[in-house]
Amino acid sequence: MTKDTLFLLPPGFADNDRREYCPECAEMNGLLSWFPAIRDSLEIVHVPIEKPRGSMSALLGVKNQNAPSLVLNAASPDFEDCGIMRYRGQRFINNARDIGKYYAARFGTPYPRGS
Repeated sequence: MTKDTLFLLPPGFADNDRREYCPECAEMNGLLSWFPAIRDSLEIVHVPIEKPRGSMSALLGVKNQNAPSLVLNAASPDFEDCGIMRYRGQRFINNARDIGKYYAARFGTPYPRGS
């Protein structure tokens, strides 16, 4: 079975003349630590803060380089109200809350508060 791919920024990077982290990527890492079975279903790829983001932009286009982004493999199910987008036939979700809603629908985890 081919895995879904989760694109994240690294835990720390240099930007705006200081060290920073991505709050949405940190949210994803926290969710994956709470539910390790989801982590096992993924290929996790860390992309740089600088754009274009190589393999990510090649797969999703230069306008779809947000991290986190979850790229669904062909066998992964669709669910309504999870923010699934499409680019050249590739399905993806480009924000932490919608990814969290997708995991709730697919794996039975709790839904993100306020979603």
